[in-house]
Amino acid sequence: MLLAFFQWLSQDIRAFSVFNYLSLRAVMAALTALLIGFSAGPWVIRELRKLKIGQAVRTCGPKTHLVKDGTPTMGGALILISIGLSTLLWMDLSNRFVWAVLFVTLGYGIVGWVDDYRKVVHHNPNGMSAREKFGWQSLIGVITAVYLAFAVAMPTDTHVWSLVLHWFENGFVLPAPAKLQLTVPFFKQIAFPFGIWGFLILTYIVIVGTSNAVNLTDGLDGLAILPCVMVGSALGIFCYVVGRPDYANYLYFSYIPGAGELVVVCAALAGAGLAFLWFNAYPAQVFMGDVGALALGGCLGTVAVICRQEIVLAIMGGIFVVETLSVMIQTTYFRLTHGKRIFKMAPIHHHFEMCGWSEEKIFVVFVGITVVMCVLAYVGVSPRAM
Repeated sequence: MLLAFFQWLSQDIRAFSVFNYLSLRAVMAALTALLIGFSAGPWVIRELRKLKIGQAVRTCGPKTHLVKDGTPTMGGALILISIGLSTLLWMDLSNRFVWAVLFVTLGYGIVGWVDDYRKVVHHNPNGMSAREKFGWQSLIGVITAVYLAFAVAMPTDTHVWSLVLHWFENGFVLPAPAKLQLTVPFFKQIAFPFGIWGFLILTYIVIVGTSNAVNLTDGLDGLAILPCVMVGSALGIFCYVVGRPDYANYLYFSYIPGAGELVVVCAALAGAGLAFLWFNAYPAQVFMGDVGALALGGCLGTVAVICRQEIVLAIMGGIFVVETLSVMIQTTYFRLTHGKRIFKMAPIHHHFEMCGWSEEKIFVVFVGITVVMCVLAYVGVSPRAM
């Protein structure tokens, strides 16, 4: 919105043309989201307390969590408002990829809001049934995957929907563009030539999987939001690179026209996340809830798919992967052995709590691992890694 306004002003006052620079708009989006979060945060927490929207803590978890019972939850709505408003203010409204990311982010946010609402109103820590939640996540993921399968390969949206229709009429068979292939970090000569169906499956897994992975990680104060900020910021740089033909060619990435605009979304996520961390750090004044965790995970997954860095996302978000694997391993082993467990409790951050680690120690260790993994991911995509 503001971009269009400043472009109109620049016709008479050339100084306003500086807002055409993507880097400046990214900085402004981050600052806007940060300001919204800091300004509205105390009011949101007060209103959540008045409405008695507090977290119901499970009695089967660590005993140290019982003191958190009643802490305001659904604070992720503040993150979504900050991201949504700042992105709409500073984005190019004609960019198709930003709208795709907002669709997933807000869609998953609505699913999470319904889940949190049921937890609060019915005082049921389980919220929505797994089948219902997964069904809505899958619907949003499939719609996005079908759109991106053709949008990523096309420079504009002009022929995307006609291409989708042609795909349907042709019996779901079309030659896959080279941009849909999966590049392996550290070994850029290796690329898996995914067809359209392969891309659809991969995109679905990345978006839905990342959404649930972040949600599983959101079990301790600040544990999910800061890694999301770090991974989102790193993905923003990747988006800027693949959106520039010169940088993309130099680093042997696929050039994705329009992907650079996602820097605005990633910057807004970083600003909103840092503002929320102020209130979510130990001891937390508010929890983000599923409304924030599902939305942030879906946002990261969608951005990674668009800039074709799915494996890089798995590396940088290593703690999300480990948290998810710990739940899968625990559940599978429990069923196969009729009640035995590998971990004292899953996700794995609860295992460390049961081993005597403090929340602060777990937070510092996990964030430190995320820093290392982000650096490792950048090493893997550098020209020397070829």
